[in-house]
Amino acid sequence: MADVVLQTVPLEFQWPTIDPFLFCVHHDDAYPAGNERLGPDASLAGRQLGNDFEPRDGWRMYHGEVVPGFPAHPHRGFETITYVRRGLIDHSDSLGAAARFGRGDVQWMTAGGGVVHSEMFPLLDPDGPNPVELFQIWMNLPADDKLVEPHFSMLWDHDIPRVTTTDGEGRGVEVTVIAGTLAGASAPPPPPHSWASRPDSDVAIWHVVLEAGASFELPAAASDETVRTLYVFEGDGLDIAGEAVGARTGNVVRATQPVVVTAPASGAEVLVLQGRPIGEPVAQYGPFVMNDRAGIEQAFADYQRTGFGGWPWPADDPNHGPDRGRFARHADGRLEEVG
Repeated sequence: MADVVLQTVPLEFQWPTIDPFLFCVHHDDAYPAGNERLGPDASLAGRQLGNDFEPRDGWRMYHGEVVPGFPAHPHRGFETITYVRRGLIDHSDSLGAAARFGRGDVQWMTAGGGVVHSEMFPLLDPDGPNPVELFQIWMNLPADDKLVEPHFSMLWDHDIPRVTTTDGEGRGVEVTVIAGTLAGASAPPPPPHSWASRPDSDVAIWHVVLEAGASFELPAAASDETVRTLYVFEGDGLDIAGEAVGARTGNVVRATQPVVVTAPASGAEVLVLQGRPIGEPVAQYGPFVMNDRAGIEQAFADYQRTGFGGWPWPADDPNHGPDRGRFARHADGRLEEVG
């Protein structure tokens, strides 16, 4: 039998990805109690505010200076998929849309022709702690869709299916189906111009939690061209079809056959990213992803000229206050209140 594990790489802060994915990062910050401004009730002395990526005391401010997070910044030509396991994210954008989401929710945003947004992490509990854990995944758009109208969809926790099962020894497995289909469970639809919205893209995003010693069979992909990567981010490693891989590794596996994964005694958590490659040239400069240098130059010119719609908020790092529940107000005025 051909080797199932094709490549293994260590996981640093930013995880390597394969077409159609561009980027993946796992933010896991143990924030303390919040202050009256919804920032950390702790000294910020010694931190490089505005660019704080050093996990001092178990947390980072990132580009935030009062509230942790990412103040206003532009995107063009790709999508962001933000899966929040713990904590809350306050979204605001140049279209006038806003959201507070987290605790299992996913925001899927197609930047398309251009959008500016902020992603702040309000620390709402004054007695603390305020843990924030999320994955942000960037997925490319094909050339035909790089300049579509920006759009975001909210995949609320209660709408995202979980496949819960046990193996032959009664050990538990839970899989959160963020994109794609697994064991008859289909994720909510992605935005209409997403690469994942094309049936032949074979895109799947699964978060797999295995109890100690538990086994689970990942089905074969639908396409022979599909690329599948297993990111082992919790636990002491994983057995993939009889081959042991280490903790905190990304593992490209053969997707054309079913693959059994087995957790060690520590249990394991795995993020699975798969999809059929777009197969087009990629030119990336910071927050812009196009097909060539000319496209990047045009993105900068358009952003300087239009601001991708301008910024309708009173600050670059807005938050939605101490009392607001989870919600989304879309650019067309549609309001979702989740609480």
